[in-house]
Amino acid sequence: MREAIAGLPDADTATAAHVRLGGEDGRWQATSGVTDVRTERAAKGDERFRAGSVTKAFTAAVVLQLVHERKVDLDGTVQHYLPGLLPAGYPDVQVRHLLNYTSGLPSADDDQSDFAEQLKGRYTTWDHRAMVQRGFHKPMEFTPGKRQHYSNIGYNVLGLLIEKVTGHSYEQEVRDRVINRAGLKDTYSPGNDPRIHGRHLHGYQQDKGALVDVTAWNQSVTWASGDLVTTAPDLERFTTALFSGRIVPRPELELMFTVPRVPVYGDDTAEARYSSGLSTDKLPDGTVVWGKTGGRFGYLSGFAATRDLSRTIVYSVASTHAKGEKGEKGEKKMDPTVVKIISAFGAKADGKDRRK
Repeated sequence: MREAIAGLPDADTATAAHVRLGGEDGRWQATSGVTDVRTERAAKGDERFRAGSVTKAFTAAVVLQLVHERKVDLDGTVQHYLPGLLPAGYPDVQVRHLLNYTSGLPSADDDQSDFAEQLKGRYTTWDHRAMVQRGFHKPMEFTPGKRQHYSNIGYNVLGLLIEKVTGHSYEQEVRDRVINRAGLKDTYSPGNDPRIHGRHLHGYQQDKGALVDVTAWNQSVTWASGDLVTTAPDLERFTTALFSGRIVPRPELELMFTVPRVPVYGDDTAEARYSSGLSTDKLPDGTVVWGKTGGRFGYLSGFAATRDLSRTIVYSVASTHAKGEKGEKGEKKMDPTVVKIISAFGAKADGKDRRK
């Protein structure tokens, strides 16, 4: 794992990285790189960063709490909770479809990997309802519940639903129901504020041979699907609290460990791997882990653990090409530092059976 994050800062890969491992075999952490290439201040590992789609796990936790309180029905429809949001010709879309990415709702056509285009609007404040509806001139992608397509649209609709049902802002509900309950001291939803407050990692994007500082960026464009600011220690606390049942009550928590048995949209040979707020994977030694990754320009992060928390990982990488460059076949290349971290985590360390 030390080798995976060694040699930072490297303008071609990342400027900083932090990894935290935990479980029944003990705890370990390491940090490499700098918080700011201008000052060359060494990173300590407790700096704030943008967590991207890790936010979805927090949003799902809020919704599932509301389900437990019977303020939201999993079988209830978007048309019921948010009348007028969807076009009249769309079929009923249930809350459970939003949670597990089987809604079939079309997203806007924005190319989130086009850095130059995205940079122009970095300080734009988006109206959340208008942002959700930008793709609704298109037909449904598929019948709700029949396919799985990972995208942001469903979780931004859930943000609107949370506000409608509770009468409070999405940011307040995440703070009161998840952040405070898990005892997270350095995590918050920024709203329309483009800055990261407190000690934080600067994010950079490699563009035409130069590093562009992308730390300041209005995250209303991603909102309930990806705007969270956090730290690696907080993300580790969140993982433990979530998996232990301290955030989402046990009956609803089971939905976060249940993947719908449907094919992937666009590839009927591939099986779904996303649940309500999490995703699952199997390591080379057969260990099944659950977690979530996220990325914004300048930042990549993720957490994963076995259900019994016998093996956990949290990582933060200040990647200089976080949204991914496309190769010859048009497929996005993964950040090399993240690939090394995940590979090291998946390496079999001993003969123990962790398939619990």
